[in-house]
Amino acid sequence: MASFENALQDNRVPGRLGDVRLRYDGGRLVGEARPPAWERRALPSLCVGMGLGCAVGAAALVGAREGATPAFALGLLAAALVGLALKLEAHLGRRRFVLHFRSETLRLERLAWTPGATQAEQVPFDAVRAVHMVERPGPRYALVVEYALDDAEGPLRRAVLVEHIRPTETETLHRVWRLLSNAFGLRGAGLAGG
Repeated sequence: MASFENALQDNRVPGRLGDVRLRYDGGRLVGEARPPAWERRALPSLCVGMGLGCAVGAAALVGAREGATPAFALGLLAAALVGLALKLEAHLGRRRFVLHFRSETLRLERLAWTPGATQAEQVPFDAVRAVHMVERPGPRYALVVEYALDDAEGPLRRAVLVEHIRPTETETLHRVWRLLSNAFGLRGAGLAGG
């Protein structure tokens, strides 16, 4: 493993691939998805604000003589807007992966905007079965790792490491794919620096 880590230090890691920033940091390869644009971050708050406005309108109409039906409709709209805000908020989470070369583990993280909601999973290098380059519509590509934990039975698990890779980044995609395949000890990847 030390020879792979030395080769990684000698061959500079690309700074960016798709929606992920990559960096080598003292025995670890870190890939972290960039934060979404401010418009996407503001949209859930806008939906909640509109939902609260609808709820206030519904409360004001409840006392009116002919206001029961419009109040009910505004109440449903308020609930729908809050539900949409929660759905949009769930898609704002970012991904991060960390390859720890000393402990030979891959840490997969799903970063959430709310405190304490980050999900993390440790995967030993030996549990990784494949690293796939997946074509998405657009055309775009993704880098997906497939693994099976020792204590889990059933189908293999998949985790997206990098998403939104443009066709102009295919050379960098192949380079990072070889790097990851070599790190996990998978066959058929060739040399990481080549």
